[in-house]
Amino acid sequence: MKIKNLVQGLSLSLALVAGSAAFAQININISLAPPAPLHESVPALSPGQVWAPGYWVVNSDRYVWVRGRSMMQRTGYLWQPDRWEQRNGNYYRNVGHWERDTGVKPVKAQKMQKPKHDNGRRHEGKKDKGHHNGRRNDD
Repeated sequence: MKIKNLVQGLSLSLALVAGSAAFAQININISLAPPAPLHESVPALSPGQVWAPGYWVVNSDRYVWVRGRSMMQRTGYLWQPDRWEQRNGNYYRNVGHWERDTGVKPVKAQKMQKPKHDNGRRHEGKKDKGHHNGRRNDD
């Protein structure tokens, strides 16, 4: 069976299902394996960016390579790239997504302490030489 027929049948099925329900993610499956991933040179990335490698997608009756790209890092998460998985003789595309990094411990923010102000009562409760009831003895 050609990829084109599979994709057309899948597109029709998806159109019927989409009319009755909304999906956040759609996995596409076909019986012809995708080509091996292409080698791409990873450019120098700016701080705070990660590389999302390229991947194959189905376009009409053939596979098309989508080039890799840089994107902003999400603190506490790892990028899981797009990949194809074989199950029961079919290939299913798993769309790239962010997953929580279980190896990172969250940093707990420290609570700021309020500064201690004496409001002019610096010597209250203290016995200092030369002071009596807040008055000086030099009069």
